[in-house]
Amino acid sequence: MKNVHKLTEGAILLAAYTVMLLITIYVPILGAFVNLFLSLPFIMFAAKHNRQSSLVFIVAATFLSLIVGTLLAIPLTLAYGLTGLVMGDFVRNQKGRAAVFLAGTITFLLNLVAQYAVAVAFFKIDIIEQSVDLVRESVDQSMSILSALGQEQNAVLLEQLNAGIELLQSLVPSLFVMISLGTVFLIQLVSFPIIKRFGVNIGEWRSFRELTLPKSLLYYFLFALVASLFLQTDAGGYIHIALTNILFVLQLLMVIQGLAFIWYFSHLKEWPKALPVIVTVLVFIMPFLLYIVWILGIIDLGFDLRKRMIK
Repeated sequence: MKNVHKLTEGAILLAAYTVMLLITIYVPILGAFVNLFLSLPFIMFAAKHNRQSSLVFIVAATFLSLIVGTLLAIPLTLAYGLTGLVMGDFVRNQKGRAAVFLAGTITFLLNLVAQYAVAVAFFKIDIIEQSVDLVRESVDQSMSILSALGQEQNAVLLEQLNAGIELLQSLVPSLFVMISLGTVFLIQLVSFPIIKRFGVNIGEWRSFRELTLPKSLLYYFLFALVASLFLQTDAGGYIHIALTNILFVLQLLMVIQGLAFIWYFSHLKEWPKALPVIVTVLVFIMPFLLYIVWILGIIDLGFDLRKRMIK
């Protein structure tokens, strides 16, 4: 009887996944929203059943994807399916929301990197290089139009644009991490309220204002900053790319720490709840605020600013 129930539940979830996959592939606008729910059937199944059953489930989902979809369906199933299974397995073992988020992010990131490597190695398709070339062509065309109109090219602006393109190309590993973090966050945001309604215990998030990153990150940040200032590295070299990405990720973490402190301070002062939300939005719109929050995060992490305020 138990196996019959498992098979029935698995069939229903596979049917739901197939419908969502078809919408994602063939209905562009609606599919952009529906693809966030692709991990939901996998999370629900893995949260209730063991790993062996989950493995059979994703094999069946991959086989169905090959039948009803295109070649694009296989990478989608592997990325969202494996991520969902890992998240569901962590939910079933009551690992906590933070652990579920971290495991899901790592799984999605590994899928992203692996699929990019396969596309480059076997299909000679490098989306990143093609995107960079497209941006360079757009810049060159814009400069050609300005020359045709009789206006002089701004050498400083052209140099800044080229430097920005090179920086973007160097930050590809960090962009992969950001994409993975953002995707898994959205998957949790839309999926967990649904599986909670089906009686699955998913745990609770700690409040954002209580977030405190490990203090060791500050030492890593200072070390990377000093290394980038004193090490003479070639642009495009492995050391340069590694330091650029490490600094980018650590700076982002310091901004998050600073925002968490603002939310904590607002709660402590009993200010309106809308205020920290407005500040958070403004930080990503106004660059000068970003630097202020970044410095605030460093001070909070390095000098235990919250404990000093309580005292």
